[in-house]
Amino acid sequence: MSTDTLRQLPSVDHLLSNESVATLVATYGRQQTVEALRESLSLARDEIQDGAAAPDDETLVERAAHHLRTRLSPTLRRVINATGVIIHTNLGRAPLSTAAQAAMEAVSRGYSTLEYDLAAGQRGHRTLHAERLLCELTGAESALVVNNNAGGVLLGLTGLAQGRGVIISRGQLVEIGGGFRIPDVMAQSGARLIEIGTTNRTHRRDYVAALESCQDAALILRAHHSNFRIVGFATEPSLPELAALGAEWSVPVMDDLGSGALLDTTPFGLAHEPTVQESVVAGAAVVCFSADKLLGGPQAGVIVGQARYVDPLKRHPLARALRADKLCLAGLQATLLHYLRDEATAQIPVWRMIATPLAEIEGRARQWRRTLRRRHVPADLLDGASTVGGGSLPGETLPTKLVALPVAHPDQFSAALRAADPPVIARIAENHLVLDPRTVLPEEEQDLLQTITRTLETIKESIDETRPG
Repeated sequence: MSTDTLRQLPSVDHLLSNESVATLVATYGRQQTVEALRESLSLARDEIQDGAAAPDDETLVERAAHHLRTRLSPTLRRVINATGVIIHTNLGRAPLSTAAQAAMEAVSRGYSTLEYDLAAGQRGHRTLHAERLLCELTGAESALVVNNNAGGVLLGLTGLAQGRGVIISRGQLVEIGGGFRIPDVMAQSGARLIEIGTTNRTHRRDYVAALESCQDAALILRAHHSNFRIVGFATEPSLPELAALGAEWSVPVMDDLGSGALLDTTPFGLAHEPTVQESVVAGAAVVCFSADKLLGGPQAGVIVGQARYVDPLKRHPLARALRADKLCLAGLQATLLHYLRDEATAQIPVWRMIATPLAEIEGRARQWRRTLRRRHVPADLLDGASTVGGGSLPGETLPTKLVALPVAHPDQFSAALRAADPPVIARIAENHLVLDPRTVLPEEEQDLLQTITRTLETIKESIDETRPG
């Protein structure tokens, strides 16, 4: 190590006089910038001790800038979803409609009627903002909104079955993304799990036997299979059968519906996804579902059903811990209005994506290919399949047309797209990096195509720089 080389390193005060550093101070603040400069100088000292030359001022400043960008940039960012998975849990599930975004922005700018009754001039209740709309749409007597569906299930089990038995088929003891397990939630609620039947077959007589042997059964629970299907030699009673059985024994049925569709999926070429309205009509006392999946709204858990079961949950102490905030309620209210106006497939992004015909998808794909080829980016078209995702309709797909980029190293290119601004999330199929127009919002197209072009140029330049002259 050369002491003279170490002495070539500037002081922090010297670097602070650099014009580029002034920009960093204005962006990140003086204290954070000073810490980043110290970090940059410490790294340089380590390199010099290993025999490297002293970096110049600009290199030190750029390292500090990189450190600041990495450490202080937000980690929750907008991305472009080109995967073809419509309700992509890892990418934030359902994108919101323009009206829902506007409603959330409006109540965030100032004060709101969250818990204020304008007509009475006194305190009101936050539960009413979505309750009327939910009841009108589903036919339920009462409704409650909490922070997510897991919270709704936990509240329902705690409020209606704590310390008592809950009967459920073994074929419905599911685990979904993020480690959400029905048995774990039930244990947390204080309810006692009563498993019946087998993994693939549960009969009405199994429920009857459990009701006969259990003196304190509080609920019959039906849980949506979510992201898997049992096929072949399989059977389980329908919800109307369970509701009739529950009525016979005076034991209410709680339906954990999961995705929470309000529209029939069959007109779009998909299998039938159980709807909330069907659960209510079938006689379920309580129905729990997500607001940010097939409903297409913000993250929330919705509980609808018969008033004598839902209303006590509103007063339960756990309801306050799980309650939805003003932004969620504003976005949910705006989303529900789309259904009442019969405009869900035109205004709610997830339904617009589901309803988009293949011919329109192919037209967009061809336009992308033309644009990319004009920019000297090789692009082909492939037949493909989009999926709904979000624990809905497992195994079901929608036909789509993929834009395929036959790059030499698709894994490397995919990583580069994720590192771009905005990040683009694509997938790899048949050794091509492919983009599905179905899940790319129309307003994102220009950003997508520019990011692809820019990223390919950057990769090409880095490869050219490493080639021997």
